[in-house]
Amino acid sequence: VQLQASGGGLVQAGGSLRLSCAASGGTFSRYTVSWFRQAPGKEREFVAAIPNSGHTYYGDSVKGRFTISRDNAKNTVYLQITSVKPEDTAVYSCAASSTVILSNIRQGRGYNYWGQGTQVTVSS
Repeated sequence: VQLQASGGGLVQAGGSLRLSCAASGGTFSRYTVSWFRQAPGKEREFVAAIPNSGHTYYGDSVKGRFTISRDNAKNTVYLQITSVKPEDTAVYSCAASSTVILSNIRQGRGYNYWGQGTQVTVSS
């Protein structure tokens, strides 16, 4: 499975944008797909996840502002970002796994596939 993240860019604080994670190969509908982000000098942070059940999980810092969704017909997971803040500036990467267990989703463990990141920069 190959993952391609896109949609990043420069956005003003309070604005919105949508990131996409497109997958090729594999049976996409089986996978848990997650977004992580990493800002310069900081550790990787869990952002959101959507297992094949369609249930969603969010990091505390983005809850209520970010929405993860998936379109299995298009093999794509989306991350809708609203009310962006300067602290949302980071490289956003997507990851996928058909075997990651619930307790590992937020820790970034057990993911088989990682895409390259897309840069999101928020100006104040």
